[in-house]
Amino acid sequence: MNMQTTDTALTAQLGRATHVPGEHSLWLLILGDMVIYAIMFLVFAHSYQQQPETFAAGQAVLNKSFGFINTLILLTSSLLVAKGVRSIRLHPQVDASRWLLLALLCGGAFVVSKMLEYSLKINTGVVLTSNDFFMYYYMITAFHLIHVLIGMTLLVFMWRIAQSPQVASERVRFLESGATFWHLVDLLWIMIFPLIYLLGRS
Repeated sequence: MNMQTTDTALTAQLGRATHVPGEHSLWLLILGDMVIYAIMFLVFAHSYQQQPETFAAGQAVLNKSFGFINTLILLTSSLLVAKGVRSIRLHPQVDASRWLLLALLCGGAFVVSKMLEYSLKINTGVVLTSNDFFMYYYMITAFHLIHVLIGMTLLVFMWRIAQSPQVASERVRFLESGATFWHLVDLLWIMIFPLIYLLGRS
């Protein structure tokens, strides 16, 4: 009897250890997204090698304080999302919506910061067609911004679900999927920031 109980407990532990958060189809989407970004990063790096002076001059114009602030915002938001989902998974009857609401506000702060950065550049005449560096700058960061907006939409649904008196197990799977996508948004920015803002700086 004791051996049977031990086997059951061991099976449960192995199940938790091998648990893959979110829907399996989401991971295919993430893999495809990562491939697209990897191609963009490689093209950017190749162009940098071809035009080092142009790219260095473009980077000198960028305000890397925006990059640092946005990195901090997204890292904080990922921590909040992780805390919210973990709280719901362990205590589904507890209201964890505040964590997701704070993460959503961080997403909004990122969008505002990015719009301010864009507007400052455009007002000084730095636009998509200025040179190859700014073409990549606007394209890569705008594509990421679209991901942020999609992630914020998911966070709105996650926040509403988390407000339920008790979150059903099937909805936890959706929350995990949304959190996984948001962590992807964070990871992509962590790669974008040094590549565009810092690469080649002395």
